[in-house]
Amino acid sequence: MEEAYKKWYSHNLNADFELLTFGHSGYPILLFPTSMGRYYENKDFKMIDSISWFIKEGKVKVYCVDSIDKISWYNMNVHPAERVKNHIYYDKLILEEVSTLARQETGYTKIITAGSSFGGYHAANFAFRHPWLVSHMFSMSGAFDIRGQLEGFYNEDVYFNNPVDFIPNDNNPDLWQMKIVLGTSDRDICRTDNERLSQTLNEKGINHWLDVRQNADHDWPIWRQMLPDYLAQLP
Repeated sequence: MEEAYKKWYSHNLNADFELLTFGHSGYPILLFPTSMGRYYENKDFKMIDSISWFIKEGKVKVYCVDSIDKISWYNMNVHPAERVKNHIYYDKLILEEVSTLARQETGYTKIITAGSSFGGYHAANFAFRHPWLVSHMFSMSGAFDIRGQLEGFYNEDVYFNNPVDFIPNDNNPDLWQMKIVLGTSDRDICRTDNERLSQTLNEKGINHWLDVRQNADHDWPIWRQMLPDYLAQLP
């Protein structure tokens, strides 16, 4: 399958940004890494191998994006307000630069977001913040309450990047059009987070799939099983 490395100077981050792409055509998927992971993580941990059939057949083109978690949510050397601001710069980068690139290269008007563990947070947060842009959201063992990274700090920026807070009050009609999968497992440390978000979506009448796998931990083996199953649901 086609693999390409891309790097450019991001005006949103005021720094270089890197990603890997896999494939030549199909639905554009933005695939986020886990906590503080890099753009090559999903390749190194064989996630790309697990969905190689979809890539080779031209069903999907995958954009493995870098993260800046080390200077945003996990940066304990700066005030929590600065951590949130840094994430907002990242959100603008994904929105204005990466999503635009993916749509231009594939010809699709919408994208898919996906990720495991903290990547599941990124996939969900971006999708729910920008539902007009996202057709499908596949979160695998994600957690959706970011307040644990902020030592009690809270402001409007936190609210709008905390799905469990802003979704109950969000009535954007595009939310009801999105295909949503919350993947988790019986031994997943984030199972409760997924069940909580599922309940919130149910209360709003937003259709979704809460996929609870059995005999599985919060780790790559189950995520490599989940993502191909979710891609099989694409038209």
